[in-house]
Formats: sequence, C-alpha cells, structure tokens
Amino acid sequence: MIIKTIKVSDKGQIAIPLNMRKVSGINKGDSLIIIQDKNKILIEKASKKIKDEFKDLLKHSESVAKDLWDNKEDEIWNDL
Repeated sequence: MIIKTIKVSDKGQIAIPLNMRKVSGINKGDSLIIIQDKNKILIEKASKKIKDEFKDLLKHSESVAKDLWDNKEDEIWNDL
C-alpha cells in the first residue's frame, strides 16, 4: 500500500503521484472512475470490465423499464 498526502488546487484538481500512476497503470488520457461514499473517495482506472461489475444492476434496470413500457393501461395514450 502506498500512502501520500497531496493538495487540492483552487479548481479542485489533484495530481496523482507518478509512482501511484505507474503501479495502477494510469497513463495520460486514461479515463478514471471516481466514487464518493459519505466522506470517502475512491479513484479507479476505468476498464471494460466495469460493465461486467454492473451487469446485474443493468439487467434489473432493463427489467423494470420493460415492465413500465409494457403496461397495457398506458396504451390508452396511443389513441390521443
């Protein structure tokens, strides 16, 4: 584990130390994900596997949307 203290700029920007970027495989132009939970912040390199981590949530969301859109009671609005 690497622990560093960094400062936040006037614009709210931070610089990730070089050794942390190297260990994490973060390069110029990479996308990062930032997650906030109460007073904690997690920064993680974005990857294609992120979609897999949210697969269950996406499946549930699609199911809920389908139930809402396939509501027969709402079909009365098609005639207006």
